[in-house]
Amino acid sequence: MCTVCGCESHHTHDHAHHGEGLHTRVLQLEQDILAGNQHMADHVREHLAGEHTLVLNLVSSPGSGKTTLLVETVTRLKAAQVPVAVIEGDQQTSFDAERIRSTGVPAVQINTGKGCHLDARQVHDALHELPALPHGVLMIENVGNLVCPAGFDLGERAKVLVFSVTEGEDKPLKYPDMFQAAGLILLNKCDLLPYLSFDVDKAVGFIRQVNPDALVMQVSATTGAGFEDWMAWLRQQCAAS
Repeated sequence: MCTVCGCESHHTHDHAHHGEGLHTRVLQLEQDILAGNQHMADHVREHLAGEHTLVLNLVSSPGSGKTTLLVETVTRLKAAQVPVAVIEGDQQTSFDAERIRSTGVPAVQINTGKGCHLDARQVHDALHELPALPHGVLMIENVGNLVCPAGFDLGERAKVLVFSVTEGEDKPLKYPDMFQAAGLILLNKCDLLPYLSFDVDKAVGFIRQVNPDALVMQVSATTGAGFEDWMAWLRQQCAAS
């Protein structure tokens, strides 16, 4: 069990009757870990900003189509001669990194074991295995989880949340921290809308309740629908890096 994520801290707080000292120690541990992570994230951000590298942290629940979307994205970036690389986070296996490498794009796999998110130290260490990306893009695919990754800065410019139409419209209200943290929300698998009862307007309304300024794009990683807007957003962010 991860000892630093929100899930673990909530579990411990529920048992605070074992002693105020334990409660205080847990809070201090969380604060120290988050402060250490923030220090490393700022270091990563400063280093990559010096190389004019755009860093994005892709987050989602499991099964959102995040890796399929990422494969299509890096393929297009590579075709446009934009330097790009990927850091893949999963609890086990290297399947996703292998999918990325099959496109000719370098990728590093990080297996977190029982950990439910990536942290800035892991990203920092993975950078040593990747080429420099001057005026390029580093994509970090986080572990599929809508809770813990929300609280950990990895040195990214923005968190990009992949929200699938095969999920419930109420996900933004169930997991508000992640939706609040997202700089961009990609509503994925929109090619399946004719076969589902998913209400796009309701979902976007719920997003607005927790993040009124959220930018939402409807896309399909399978058909490429909506990718023109997504790629235009990436070009704009690269230009600002």
